[in-house]
Amino acid sequence: MNPITNTDYVTILPELVLAAFGLIVMLVEPFVTKGGSRKPLGYLACLGALASLAATWYQAGSPYTQGFFKMVLVDHFSVFFHVVIALVLFVALLGSLDYVERQHIRAGEFYALMLFGAVGMDLMSSATELVLIFIALEISSISTYILAGMRRRVAISAEASLKYFLLGSFATGFFLYGVSLMFGATGTTSILAIGPQLHAGGFNPLVFAAVALMFVGLGFKIASAPFHVWTPDVYEGAPAPVVAFMSTAPKAAAFAVLLRVLFAAWTPGWFWPVWISAALSMTLGNIGALRQTNIKRMLAYSSIAHAGYLLVAFAASKAADTAGISAAIFYTAAYAAMNVGAFLVISHLAGEGERFVAIDDYAGLSRRQPAVAASLALLLLSLIGIPATGGFFAKFYVFSAALQANLVGLTILGLINSGIAAYYYLRVIVVMYMREHPAEHEHGHGAERITIPEGVALTLSVLATLYLGIMPNRVLQLAIEAAKDLLR
Repeated sequence: MNPITNTDYVTILPELVLAAFGLIVMLVEPFVTKGGSRKPLGYLACLGALASLAATWYQAGSPYTQGFFKMVLVDHFSVFFHVVIALVLFVALLGSLDYVERQHIRAGEFYALMLFGAVGMDLMSSATELVLIFIALEISSISTYILAGMRRRVAISAEASLKYFLLGSFATGFFLYGVSLMFGATGTTSILAIGPQLHAGGFNPLVFAAVALMFVGLGFKIASAPFHVWTPDVYEGAPAPVVAFMSTAPKAAAFAVLLRVLFAAWTPGWFWPVWISAALSMTLGNIGALRQTNIKRMLAYSSIAHAGYLLVAFAASKAADTAGISAAIFYTAAYAAMNVGAFLVISHLAGEGERFVAIDDYAGLSRRQPAVAASLALLLLSLIGIPATGGFFAKFYVFSAALQANLVGLTILGLINSGIAAYYYLRVIVVMYMREHPAEHEHGHGAERITIPEGVALTLSVLATLYLGIMPNRVLQLAIEAAKDLLR
């Protein structure tokens, strides 16, 4: 067995940086003056997110590097997802600085858990060993379980954390059983070795059971139907900045794992489960969102629907071509940009105790805070898929790949669901711009202007959404390179 070298540590450099900053935040917190501002801890966590982005940039200089006995792989694929996770983490942390103080949340624990959760997500996207993926999945999950219940004095937050923990642990058990069956069928848990073993060993029914069980576990993490039941309650109860983070970064990492398992390992028998889950997710997600009056629950059902659109790209990649895979990768980045921004607006407007999260609370927002209303309107239009936004090209690439793969029925269903989604997104815009705000709320809601950290975070989300909608070619090219490395 070869000794561990410096190259091995370079393959996990972003994870090491994030873990180090998480420990520093925890060590520094006791020295912060009691009763003083905890924002310096948040700025330190933001610096950690930027440092992990710099570490990823350094990794990109030596693509396709393996480390730790070929369990970790640095390629264009892992670098792409590392960048997405680092940017989402930075924006979510920046947007939570004022929220944490307003909601009286333990700042040291909050920021450290955000950093530690990102460690697991980064490792999920670069791991090529199923057991290591399971460990990374647990690191990510445990952090988000606790983050969901950080509003300790609020019963709905504790309920969200408990539901998320119980159902998440159950789903993780499915994934672990799938890993054990895959080992029984192939004699290995290395993704890079599973494909050759499957082709050499011929048909083995255990492989189909293994793929199904792993898909159940990962389907929970990406909130796809029929594994979506936890999503509305958890999104409603968890702190808004946490939802901004957990609705994007963990999903990106889980989709990265799913791409590696399905395509890098060339596992069979996944097409129809993915097809059915895509159809159910789009339909149930959009229909469920129609009846919601709470904006967090509405975006929770929207998140389920977008998981369905992403799975359409998976289904379109049944021949393992780069078109569908690159479309899925691009969609992940676009969805992260627009969704994290939408939840940061909710975080800003929710008020102490998150009292103002009903859609009607947004009435007259265009007159009270025109810049915030315009930003939210743009992000919602992107979620619909309006041209000149990242959401438009994300859906365009997904449905184009589906048509190239002759998935006409799934494409039509996706377009119909996009039309349904336009109703509930536009309803929020109508409330903001065409309804007067109730007089009794004038002194309790919307009086505070957006702070500089919140404004910077929201601006970054809006600019990223516009960039992906106006000049998508560069990011799409990176997604294509990532897809080629995945299939190498």
